[in-house]
Amino acid sequence: MKAKTGSLNSIRVAWHIARGWLIGMAFTTAIVAILALPILSAGPIVSKVGDVTPRDIYSPRHISYVSAILAQAERDKAAADIVPIYTLPDSYVAREQVSRARQVADFIGTVRADTASSLAQKQTALEAVTGVTLSPAQTTTILGFSDNAWTQVESEMLNALDWAMRNEIRQDNVDQMRARIPFVVSMTLPQDQAAIAAYLAQQFVIPNSFYDAKATATARANASQAVEPVTRSFEAGEIVVREGHVVTALDIEALDHLGLLQPQTNWRDLAVATLYGAIIAIPFGLGLWCCQADLWNYPHRLILLAVLIVLFIFMGKVMLPGQSVLPYLFPAAGLATLFAVLIGPAPAVLAATTMGVLAGMLSSVPDVIVYVAVGSLVAALSVRRAEPLSAFFRVGLYVTLVNIAVLVAFRLPTGFADIPGTLTLAVAAVANGSLTAGLAAGGVFLMGNLFGIVTPLQLQALARLNHPLLELLLTQAPGTYHHTRMVATLAEQAAERIGADALLVRVGALYHDAGKTAKPYMFIENQPEGTNIHDTLDAHASAKIIRQHVDDGLALARRYGLPSRIRDFIAEHHGTMRISFMYDKAVRQAGGDASKVDERAFHYCGPKPQSRETALLMLADGCEAATRAAHPSSVEEIHQIISKVIVDRIAWGQLDECPLTLRDLELVGESFTLTLQGVYHSRIPYLGQDALPPARPVGAS
Repeated sequence: MKAKTGSLNSIRVAWHIARGWLIGMAFTTAIVAILALPILSAGPIVSKVGDVTPRDIYSPRHISYVSAILAQAERDKAAADIVPIYTLPDSYVAREQVSRARQVADFIGTVRADTASSLAQKQTALEAVTGVTLSPAQTTTILGFSDNAWTQVESEMLNALDWAMRNEIRQDNVDQMRARIPFVVSMTLPQDQAAIAAYLAQQFVIPNSFYDAKATATARANASQAVEPVTRSFEAGEIVVREGHVVTALDIEALDHLGLLQPQTNWRDLAVATLYGAIIAIPFGLGLWCCQADLWNYPHRLILLAVLIVLFIFMGKVMLPGQSVLPYLFPAAGLATLFAVLIGPAPAVLAATTMGVLAGMLSSVPDVIVYVAVGSLVAALSVRRAEPLSAFFRVGLYVTLVNIAVLVAFRLPTGFADIPGTLTLAVAAVANGSLTAGLAAGGVFLMGNLFGIVTPLQLQALARLNHPLLELLLTQAPGTYHHTRMVATLAEQAAERIGADALLVRVGALYHDAGKTAKPYMFIENQPEGTNIHDTLDAHASAKIIRQHVDDGLALARRYGLPSRIRDFIAEHHGTMRISFMYDKAVRQAGGDASKVDERAFHYCGPKPQSRETALLMLADGCEAATRAAHPSSVEEIHQIISKVIVDRIAWGQLDECPLTLRDLELVGESFTLTLQGVYHSRIPYLGQDALPPARPVGAS
């Protein structure tokens, strides 16, 4: 039996671990998917030059950055402003051209003086002169000049060429220089002589100054390097790219510096998103394991936590990056409030930390990160599970005040330079507080019903003594009713001592024995003094009837719509304990041979307590019944009874699956002793009552 039980426990533990891993993996995968995949509403939907912007894109914050594109444009302009550099006029080229011109003039003079050649032969000789192109008309004119006239033409030609070659002549202004030659020739010459002189001089005008590529490149490089960095600035809320604009490289640069480029999913992005997912999921899971380990026994609650965080991460991905006002509307504090109300303060602080980490991942604006983290933390610490609906509005007010304080703290050093922008964000901060309250109030009802988590408002309603099921218990089984009231007080005060959910324990205790209303006369607290119907029944029949009150209680709980969390108290308050009195009776009826008795028929079906709250109920139920039956006369006796009950439950392994610690059990024992001491304290007998039997407190078996 023990080996089989140990094997089942090992399987159950292994399943719990595997289930936790599955939930954790699904949780992490969902976070990675949200962070890695592009969400169009999370930012601009442009990614490259040439895209058309479908809407105005605003700067989420003030930014100044050095624009590489503008700086390059300025450098290019500075380099282009440098005119090409040419060498100084080369005197050798000038002298060479004048020398060549004189040689040509001498040759023409020789041809003119040749008396042996005919006119035609002289024309042919002149037309063949190297470096000069003469037409027949020009050769005829030259040959027709008198010697004196030719001498003047030759002189003016050389003078004009000498003047021209003394100037800087480049390849691009040769024609301009040649065009000026006719104005240099003496105006006293006849037109025909001046024309020939100018024409001959023009034939020898060539560049004497040449493009210096190296010097030009050096000058342009120096000019480019001398350009100062170009800074570009945007104010928060300023339009970066207008709707319908064809995106340029300058726009892409601005969007990149602002973190507004449409993310492109690639392996690097996926790796970063995976790391982010691990950074969020692993600390959160470890935190839950350390501060509220009993949650791992309730997968629907873990799923609720995962769903809520994933939803808020999705909202953060949409609202935080690439926006100017939306980050200040992100109701991250609503998640912390939901956790505080539905689960407890420790998970709420974890949720607040998670939202702060998320803001740091998705936003590069320091005040947004502080805004989200501090607002969430204040929400987590300003509400408890057992508070009325008005607590949500109080949380909303606290979050609003903290939000405004963060805005003031970050804008005070700048002297509130942007008053309209600051007022806009202040309005967003107020709206954020309202959203937090609304989301928390609505989420408590919605998530509580969907995931079977009992809410404080439900608990307060169930704790009212006019609840139909409690009225049925009072009328059908009054002894059991008063027993549940006493057990509820015991468990509630002990829960407060160890930091468990006191209201949940109280309500669970009020309904844990509701099944006894089916056959109230079968339980000793509802029987007249000295009468016990089980004395007339077989031990097996009695055990079956006693066990049945758990199943009857669960059936009534479903009929009256009790939440699953309250039904856990009914199912777990006896765990898998043995009904020892009936088992011992069965052994006696079997002649003392325990082997003839099926012990399994005398055990409750369980399960064992899975949470601190249901374990407290088991202990309070046992301690109250044992104390009532023993009629202790001193505090020491009460303490001994309580210690025996606790040790007995530990020995039976009933506390193996709940997160109660030894320190918790010590505090629980002290609380039970203090409470029961006030109920079973010694009394001075009244006059004439000495002969009366001791009072029998009403309780449960």
